[in-house]
Amino acid sequence: MIITTTDGVEGRRVTQYLGIVSGEAVLGTNILRDLIAGITDVIGGRATGYEEELRKAKEAALTEMAEDARQLGANAIIGVDLDYEHLGGGNRSMLMVSANGTAVRIE
Repeated sequence: MIITTTDGVEGRRVTQYLGIVSGEAVLGTNILRDLIAGITDVIGGRATGYEEELRKAKEAALTEMAEDARQLGANAIIGVDLDYEHLGGGNRSMLMVSANGTAVRIE
C-alpha cells in the first residue's frame, strides 16, 4: 500500500477513486509521563515519552486507514493528512492522532 501526502504518485496514473478513508488512535498518558514532561517543559529539552506515544499513535492511525483502503480494493492512499490533538483536562490526558486520505487504485 502506497501512502502519500501528495495528490498523486509520480509516474503512476490514478485509475479509480474509491473514497475517503480514515484511521484514529487515542492513547492515554500516565501521571509519571505527565510529571516528567512537566519537568522537561520547565528545564527545557525533549519529552521523549510523549514523542514515543505520538509515534505509536501515528502508526496505529495509518495502519487502520490502510486497512480501510484495502477493504475498498485500493492499492494507494493519496492526499493523506495527519492531525494531532490533546484531549481531556485536569487529571485525564489523552493523545489523539487521526489520519485521513483518499483511497485510490493506481496502475
